[in-house]
Amino acid sequence: MVKFKLQASQRDLEFVPRRIIIAGYTGRNQEEVKAHINELAAQGVPAPAEIPTIFRTTLDRLKTDNDMEVLGEHTSGEAEAVLLVAGNDIWVAVGSDHTDRELEKVNIVASKQVCPKPVSAEVWRYVDVRERWDSLVLRSWVGETGREQLYQEGRMSALLRPEDLLDMLRRRLGRLVDGAVIFSGTIPLLGGRFVPRPYFEAELFDESTGHSLRCAYRTRRVEAS
Repeated sequence: MVKFKLQASQRDLEFVPRRIIIAGYTGRNQEEVKAHINELAAQGVPAPAEIPTIFRTTLDRLKTDNDMEVLGEHTSGEAEAVLLVAGNDIWVAVGSDHTDRELEKVNIVASKQVCPKPVSAEVWRYVDVRERWDSLVLRSWVGETGREQLYQEGRMSALLRPEDLLDMLRRRLGRLVDGAVIFSGTIPLLGGRFVPRPYFEAELFDESTGHSLRCAYRTRRVEAS
C-alpha cells in the first residue's frame, strides 16, 4: 500500500487511497484546450467525447517507487498535481500520468491502465498553498539518465482550481471522489510532441517558500522472452 508523508513535519499521513481518478483536458482556457486536442489528434490520439474527461485505473497502478517496468516502447510521462481527498481534507502531491502513446491511439483507457502512475511520497496540505495556488509552477524533465531536457513548464493558473475540479467530479462521480487519488490534468509539452525517455521527473514548485514536491523515476521496458 502506498503511504504518504506530510513534507512540513515528515509525519505519516493517515490517508488510505481507495481509487485512482484521472482528469483530462482540465485547462481553464478552452481555446488552449481545443488546440491541445488538435495537437494530440495530429499524433493519432482520438478527440474526447466530453471535456473535461474522466478516466479510471486500478489502484495497484499507484506507485512511489523510482524504478518501474513498462511494456511498450513508446511510453512517456506527463507532470500533474495530484489531489488526495478525504472528506473535507485535501492534500497535494505531484505525479505523472505515464501512458502508452501507441496504445493511446486505439484505446485511451487501456493505454493508462497498462502503465504505472507514479506520485511523490511527500505531500502538502492544500489549505497551506490555496491562496497562492495559481502561482505554483508545474514542470517536468526527461532524459536517459537524469534531467537532460526541460519537457513542460507552466503555472497552475492554466488548469482548473482544485475546488472547481472537485465540484465537477462530484457531480459526475458522487461519493467515488472521497478517498480518491486524483490526477488533476497537465500542461502543454514545450516541444509539442511526446518524447519517450527512460528518466522522467515532475516538480511542483512554490516560489514563495522555495519548497518543491518531486516525483522522479526511471522506466525499464519488459523484454519479450
